[in-house]
Formats: sequence, structure tokens, C-alpha cells
Amino acid sequence: MQDAATKSTILVVDDTTENIDVLQGILSSRYSVRAATSGQLALRIVDKIKPDLILLDVMMPGMDGYEVCRILKSNPETARIPVIFVTAMSEIEEEEKGFEAGAVDYITKPIHPAIVLSRVNTHLALANQQRACEQTVRERTRELEESQRAAIFMLGEAGHYNDTDTGVHIWRMAAYAAALARAVHWPTDRVRLLELASPMHDTGKIGIPDDILKAPRKLTPEEWAIMKTHTEIGHRILRASDTPLFRMAAEIALYHHEKWDGSGYPYGLRGKEIPQSARIVAIADVFDALTMRRPYKQAWSIEAAFEQLRKDAGAHFDPFLVERFVGIEGEIRDIKAEWDEKESTDSTAPDDH
Repeated sequence: MQDAATKSTILVVDDTTENIDVLQGILSSRYSVRAATSGQLALRIVDKIKPDLILLDVMMPGMDGYEVCRILKSNPETARIPVIFVTAMSEIEEEEKGFEAGAVDYITKPIHPAIVLSRVNTHLALANQQRACEQTVRERTRELEESQRAAIFMLGEAGHYNDTDTGVHIWRMAAYAAALARAVHWPTDRVRLLELASPMHDTGKIGIPDDILKAPRKLTPEEWAIMKTHTEIGHRILRASDTPLFRMAAEIALYHHEKWDGSGYPYGLRGKEIPQSARIVAIADVFDALTMRRPYKQAWSIEAAFEQLRKDAGAHFDPFLVERFVGIEGEIRDIKAEWDEKESTDSTAPDDH
């Protein structure tokens, strides 16, 4: 029998105490078992103890199991905890929904002790193997990641070469975009992709003539038509690499000037026709532009920039995403302070932020 200090911790989440008692009876001789009777309580417990595995009921009042699972998988601190749904539902559609939310398995009621113990043991072992593999991968790919970030930095800089932006702008904007993606519960791996892809959103500007990019006046209709082609140029450049990172970067480059009401370009897409990645980057990019000091304008205050985003919600921006962005004001302020400090020391090269 395992020593108490080495036992894995299993969190059982079910709004019915009888079901919790059954699972505790099955598991307690081998594992340290904690219990929660609601999704909200489960999240508070996970925040404190970080269990090794979670057995999660689906149908619970208030916050159901799917939502709990999505929240766990969107948090880097909890994303790797295996979640097994324990439910009376057996429909294929429900199972698919659970796997999409991030669960690793299903156990159907009525519960059979041998099945519970087998599934728990299997997924604990797999999680341990995955952690070991991930550590090896991290060690072996660090140099590759550094090269990738350097390439991304160069592409991002190329897109702003003829602008008055600094290198800090693209990474600060990327940090805002990642924060918003986390706020709407994107999985951690996709948040990371977004943070790396978004600095390349204006890569296509390298194909726009200098006399248009640097024009010290309002562009003519003909010049503006040329200027707008930077979205398609960037898409053509970035889609040359068929990897998840550059597919997302190409998507953002093509659609980040589309607007919620359909008045944007290049295709006049409306609402959720616009990929969410591009909708997120549009908010982050405009917010950063407003709060940056430029040779031709003073920096707006955060409060004024938030107010402008609210005014443009439903026209330029996705109103739900604006609400979520304003709702993480504390994190946005922290990001701005951090990158403003980097800018003040002229540290424009990317790091592992």
C-alpha cells in the first residue's frame, strides 16, 4: 500500500453526496480523495491543492461539468490535470462534447469499482509519462523555439519597418491578445500560438510602396485601395508554411481589419464570420495603438482607450470580447507596465515572456 505522503490525490466532483461516498469508498484505500459538491467549489479546491486527477460529474446545477473542464483546460496551472467525466449519459454527442472540452475519458453510471480503479490508474500513469515526455521535449527543443521566436520577431519587425512603432509594440500587443484569449477560456496551447502568431499580423506591409506607407497626408482612394492589400499580401507570405503557428498567423493577417458590422476589409465579413483570433487581435492592436505615444500624438489613458473600445463595440469590435477585455483591466495594466518598462530600457528583442 502507498504511503500517505506519496498517494496521488483524486478530486471527486458531484452534486449528489451519495455518489461521492461511493467513489470515496472505491478509491480511498489507494488514493488521497478530496470531494466537491459543485463546480465552483471544485475550482477553488483545484486552485489550492492541484489534484493529480479529477472525476467530474457532468450534470450539476449552476456550473456543469463541461464548463468546469473548459476553465481547467484554459489555465496553464491546471490544464495538464486529467479529467474523467462520471455520468449517466451515454449518447455519442455528449461524449464528443466532453472530449472537446478536454476530458480524457468517460465512466458511465452505474459505477463498477473495477472499471473506476482501472481507468484512474491508467490515466494517472499516462499523465506521469506525459509529464516526463514534455520535460524531455522542452529540453530538446529550446534552441528551436529560440530560433522560431527570432524569426517571428524579424517578420513582425519587417511589417513595421516603415512605421514609427518600436519592437516592443508587437510583443506588448501580443501579450494583450493572449490575456484576452485566456479570459474567454482558450486552451493554453492555442493561447501560446496566438501570442506568437499575432506579432506577424502586419507582415504584408512589406509589399506596400514607401510613398504610400509614409505619406504625410490622407491617402487618395487609389492609394488606400493599395494599402488595404497588405492583408492579402501578408496572408500569401505566411501561408507558405503549413504549420499550426503560421496557419493562425496567416488567418490573423488576412482578417484583422474585418469589422463586426461588416464594414471592414478585405471581404466585408460580419460578426462571427470573422475568425475569433482576428477579432481578438483587432482589439489588442487598437488598444495598444491608442495607449502608445507616437510622434504625432500623445498616449491615451487606459480609461480613455477602454471607453473608445466600448463605443466601437458592435461596430468595429466583437462586443462580447470588448466586455471581457475591459473585465481584465488589472491584468491589462500589469502587461502595459511591464512592457513600458522594457521600452524605457530600449529592450526591443523578444524574450520568453
